[in-house]
Amino acid sequence: MKLQVLVSAVNQDIATIAERMGLESDAIIINQTDHFGYKEYTHNGRRIQCYELQEKGVGLSRNNALMRAEADIVLFSDEDIRYDKGYEKRVLDAFAAHPEADFLLFNVRVGASRATYHTERYHRVHVWNAGRYPTYSFAVRREKLHAAHITFSLLFGGGAKYSNGEDSLFLKDCLKYGLVVYAIPVEIGLEIERESTWFAGYTDKFFIDRGVLYHFLYGGLAYPMAVRFILAHGKVMCQEIPRKNALALMRKGIQSVEGL
Repeated sequence: MKLQVLVSAVNQDIATIAERMGLESDAIIINQTDHFGYKEYTHNGRRIQCYELQEKGVGLSRNNALMRAEADIVLFSDEDIRYDKGYEKRVLDAFAAHPEADFLLFNVRVGASRATYHTERYHRVHVWNAGRYPTYSFAVRREKLHAAHITFSLLFGGGAKYSNGEDSLFLKDCLKYGLVVYAIPVEIGLEIERESTWFAGYTDKFFIDRGVLYHFLYGGLAYPMAVRFILAHGKVMCQEIPRKNALALMRKGIQSVEGL
């Protein structure tokens, strides 16, 4: 099997990004910038393809990489991920050891404020426990993904109309179309902390956008899940906006897209 890392980047120096990320495998880098260009080079004996595009949005960036991918396994990534030595072998060995899995979720080290998951045992992932995994943990058998005609939403994520959530929607679609997903206790790298490209605090927009996301994730259960979200996270997220108001904003977001 072969592995390609699919990197979404913004205004990066494409000549040095492979070294900074510690890439040891083939990679496709989509760099969102102010011009169009293409550069290809070899790093650690592997092919690094760099596309510089003016189109904005993380979903579009990931789709541009995915439609150009050729390897058996694709590993999604961002410019701020630094891979451990030997990550390629760990990923490929995991897929070889688990032929039942179409999609594996790997551990990536992050700061305490960003930690949403840490897998300690190999387990199946279903719709009800799929909402906490970031895109940089995703590795998928490419042919399975293409056969299901799955791509990333263009509505959610950095540079899109609504803020984060493209990762949860992508994983939901994979599960909906029958891909078999497992989380595996194998660590492959770390996230370098930086200022978020989309998070501007727990503002009105944050809660409205979360409501829109919940409509697409949960359908008729969007409002009960919004109540659950506010109860679970209100202590941290509702210091400026009271919980009642935050829930009303989420409801406004849900109602704004009902019927779509």
